[in-house]
Amino acid sequence: MSIVDNKKAFFDYFIEERFEAGIVLQGWEVKSIRAGRVQLKEAYVIVRSGEVFLFGAHISALTSTSTHVHPETTRTRKLLLNAGEISKLIGKVERSGYTLVPLNLHYSKGRVKCDIGLAKGKKQHDKRETERARDGQREIQAAMKQHRR
Repeated sequence: MSIVDNKKAFFDYFIEERFEAGIVLQGWEVKSIRAGRVQLKEAYVIVRSGEVFLFGAHISALTSTSTHVHPETTRTRKLLLNAGEISKLIGKVERSGYTLVPLNLHYSKGRVKCDIGLAKGKKQHDKRETERARDGQREIQAAMKQHRR
């Protein structure tokens, strides 16, 4: 079950491969995510010293969080992947010019997981082409809807 999607990632990048990663979260963050107070719009993934981290994911604290916890909304969160997957990602990012973007947050067996995508950036003309294709699909759907009536 999906919690939040990063629609901008599919507009700005060609997604080559997807990986499912666990996230190291604090208790208040899990509660906020379950309440739907999370945003991936500005988020990105970085590899540092053999570990993968999620930067810029905004998780708003609930008003009912404990008084001794001082929530940091955009803190760096560690992503959990297999060693083989991490080495593969490091090779692609450092050598081949790929970038890592968070695609969505979802539940898997009661745990919060993050789909990350190995992506190549789109040029401006590619983005225009994507927009044209989307508009064309919308027009086809509208015509089909009119035809059914």
